[in-house]
Amino acid sequence: MTKETKGVLDSDGLPSHDYFLDAVNHIDDAVGNKTIAIGAAKGIVYSLVETLGSMVGDPDLPSHLKSGYMGALDLAVELEAKLSK
Repeated sequence: MTKETKGVLDSDGLPSHDYFLDAVNHIDDAVGNKTIAIGAAKGIVYSLVETLGSMVGDPDLPSHLKSGYMGALDLAVELEAKLSK
């Protein structure tokens, strides 16, 4: 594990759910501050939803990670709906 990835990856070598929560919150803040185009925000959030959905659907994903990813996925889906209005 390098200095850059320390704290981002958990002991399984996968990104922690906090990494995804931070990403969703960052995009939400950027939209609120008008520092990102809505179209760009929608694309990023779409990618987050797809990535998290794939991860949550992985039967080999450890259960301690799955619950955190599901929370991040729920937050990303809420932001996606907010951006679509």
